[in-house]
Amino acid sequence: MHLIHAPLPHSHSQNTQTVLLKVDRLQLAKRRWRGVAEDGTEFGFDLEHPLHDGESFFATSSHVYAVEQLAESIIDIQIPQEATEAARIGWMLGNLHFPVSIHQSGLRVNDDPAIRQMLDREHIHYHLDQGVFHPISGGHSHAH
Repeated sequence: MHLIHAPLPHSHSQNTQTVLLKVDRLQLAKRRWRGVAEDGTEFGFDLEHPLHDGESFFATSSHVYAVEQLAESIIDIQIPQEATEAARIGWMLGNLHFPVSIHQSGLRVNDDPAIRQMLDREHIHYHLDQGVFHPISGGHSHAH
C-alpha cells in the first residue's frame, strides 16, 4: 500500500495513462482514508488538506493516479429571474444548513427528504438527477 500525504504538482508527462480511484464526496472530504484504484493498487491517505475531484496524487513512469468523485442523487432547482423570489429560495435553503452549488441557471443540493418537502410545500420547481456535487466552499452542515 502506498501512503499519500499530498497531491501531485500539476505537471505530468503526456505519455502516462490515468488510473482512477473513484470515491464518494463524503470520503473525498476526509483527510485520512483508504482506497483502491481501478487497477487494484491500494492507497492510504494521510493528508494535510483533502483532495479535490480530478486531482492527481501518485505517479509511476507509465501511470498517473487521480481521484474521481462519484455521482450522487441531487436536486436541481431552477432559480427564477425575479430577485426577491431567488433570495427567498436561497434564504429557505440556507435555513436548512445544507451545502449548495451555484450554477448559471440555478442551485444544486444533495437529495434529501427535508429539502424535497420544503420545495414541494413552497411550489418551487425542481428535478431529481444523478450528478457530481461540488458545494461552494464554506457551505457545510453544523450542529448547534
